[in-house]
This record gives sequence, structure tokens and C-alpha cells, in this order.
Amino acid sequence: MATALYGPGGFYRSAGPGPAAHFRTSVHASPLYARAVARLLTEVDTVLGTPPALDFVDIGAGRGELLTGVLAALPPATAARVRPYGVERAPRPEGLDARIGWGEEIPGHGLTGLLFANEWLDNVPVDVVETDAEGVARIVLVAPDGSERLGEPVSGADAEWLARWWPMGEGEVCSGAGAGAGAGGGVGSGRVGAGLRGGAGGRVEPGVRADPGLRAEPGVLAELGVQVEPGLRAEPGTGRDAAWAAAVSHLGRGLAVAVDYAHSAHTRPAFGTLTAFRAGREVAPVPDGTTDLTAHVALDACAAATAHHGPATLTRQREALRALGLAGSRPPLSLASTDPAAYVRALAGAGEASELTDPAGLGAFGWLLQTVGLGADGTGTAVRAMPDAPGLSALLGEGARGEGEAGR
Repeated sequence: MATALYGPGGFYRSAGPGPAAHFRTSVHASPLYARAVARLLTEVDTVLGTPPALDFVDIGAGRGELLTGVLAALPPATAARVRPYGVERAPRPEGLDARIGWGEEIPGHGLTGLLFANEWLDNVPVDVVETDAEGVARIVLVAPDGSERLGEPVSGADAEWLARWWPMGEGEVCSGAGAGAGAGGGVGSGRVGAGLRGGAGGRVEPGVRADPGLRAEPGVLAELGVQVEPGLRAEPGTGRDAAWAAAVSHLGRGLAVAVDYAHSAHTRPAFGTLTAFRAGREVAPVPDGTTDLTAHVALDACAAATAHHGPATLTRQREALRALGLAGSRPPLSLASTDPAAYVRALAGAGEASELTDPAGLGAFGWLLQTVGLGADGTGTAVRAMPDAPGLSALLGEGARGEGEAGR
């Protein structure tokens, strides 16, 4: 998976139109998304005391669409202090605003501001494991043409992660092939429509195993108390936890946000979630560099990996965007007679807002908000009652629920 996405000639290494030619994220769905992120950035700025330089880092920046939209939506005085930076494996897009920095790594440590990762973690490579006829969870190996075979038993850190976060025993995972269809699913587990990433194939592709340090004897899972059935699949999230923790470590003071389709401890799918997208369609996940390979994220595990930084919140995009002022309410019919053009614009905006907050689509995506040194006491607690940052205050006010789930 790593080679297919980020190796020479990989999906995210190529120039051209980029990911937007293959799938739509919230960033591509409507400029209202960038405006909501801009409001979040201004409220973080307020909580930080309007520092001379305000960092805004977009991880997995694509072609800079979110950065461009946020800069356009910011008040001029705030935009003048912002240091925007896109983190992406692809080359800097032609014609990108000169104010925007660009590179493959987050620029330094001690950043002050907002670190935002929209649909980045789902592309952090994962292995896929499958239980064999004896119930032993083994790493699935895949050839460039997509053919598969079972490899060595999963062990070490990945086995420990599965035991804690994705136990493969009977009754401990969902029975469906998708990632949490229907009401009551995990954070961000809803399936979305064609062309929008977020679906989960019943049969999934794996990445080639390349870390012999995690190989051990078949008895390791049994020693950890993991009892499994044949044919189950899972995606250990150790690499994603580490990637998120590394990203958050770059913040000195501010807020880190990860947005992705996700599952939680009680809604792990029994057959994994790894799938692929090409030209707006969900396709077989063949690791040949021509498709976007993606898998749902265990955001609760990621939250636990950064819990030492301070309070965190796990919520859904529907609630997050509403807290940031994106209501999606239809304009009054009376406006159609007094100002038809304004009515049409407002109606279009309501439709876009509805798409972004649809509980069966993008609105079901998970939002993980991790505070780092926010508030007068440095814990983020005081932010929850700040009248000058109502959206952020409302979001962090859900922290009690988020912290509890992250601590499982």
C-alpha cells in the first residue's frame, strides 16, 4: 500500500489534477467547508490571544484547495498574520498562492495555531490481517495485480493493538461487510454516495508486509487472549496512531484536527474496510499506483495516542459544522419574491450545507479535535466557556464524551 500510494509513480506522487479527479471530499463538495475551517482558525486565534504569527497547516493538502479557500474566507487582518503551509507528497501545484508554503514534512516544531488533516489518516498505509482455517490471524500479502495469499501470523505491536482496539473474537465485531451501516454505528462510519470516499468493500486488499520485527510464533495472539474465527479481517492501526502522534507533536500551542471516515471500539467491521477509488468510482483495491487505496480510521485509538497533550473531543462532522455555524436551513419563501437572485443563492448554499452535514454521508465523518496548551491554564478547559470562541467552545464542550471513548 505504501509503495502504491507514495512510491515512485505512486498515486500521490503524480502531478496533474490530483485526488479531486478521482474522488470528492468535503473540501471539493462546497466552499462552505473552507469557510467553516476558517471560522475554526479565527476562534483558535482568539483563544491563543492573536499571536503575531498564526500557523495553519493542512496535512494531505491535495492541490491546495482547502488552504486557498481558508485564506479567501479569513478576515484581512487575520489573513495577514497567517502562515499557511501544505503538507503533501506531490509537487507544489502550479499557480498556488505565493503565501502558501509547501513540502512533504510539517515545518518544524513549536507551531502556534491550527493543524488540520482532512482525509489524511485513511491514506496512512495499513496492513490487512485475516484469520486462517485454524483461526490464526495472518498478514495478507498482495501482488501488484491484486492477487493475495496469507503470510506469517500477526504479532508484536500489531497483535497488541488488535487485542486492545479491534478484537477479532466472536461477538466483538460487527457482522456486516461495510463499516457500520445504519443507525448507531461508530463515529463517522456511515457509507457515502458514489464518487465520495467512505465506502467499505467486503473483500479488501492489503499492503505488502515489510517489517520483520513484528513477526513471531503463531501462539502470540492466543497468549494475548484473542480468540478468532476463520475469514475475519482487520487493519491494525499502529502506524496511524504513530503518524497522528507525530503530527500533533509539532504543535506548541493550538488545536489539531483529524477528519475522516471512522469506526469506534464497538463498531469495528468484521471484514475490514480497505477499498479503492478511481475516476469517481469505487473499484477493486489493486496496488498498481493508479488508484487511491484507503481504509477507515480508528479515531478512538488515535485519540488515545495523543491524550497526554490535553483534552480531546471525538464527534461527527454534522455536529462539528453546525457548531461552526453551518446550519443548512432553507431560506424563507418570501425571499423568492423580494430578491429572487438572493433566494437562489441561499437555496444553493442550503443544499451544499445539507450535503456536508448529511448523517448518511459526509456528516457521519469523524472529527477528532486535540488541544495542545489551549486556555489560560494550558489544558483547554477554559476554552469551553469562552464567549469569543463559541464554535470551539461548543466542540470542546463535548470533550467529556470524547475523552471517555478515547480512553478505552
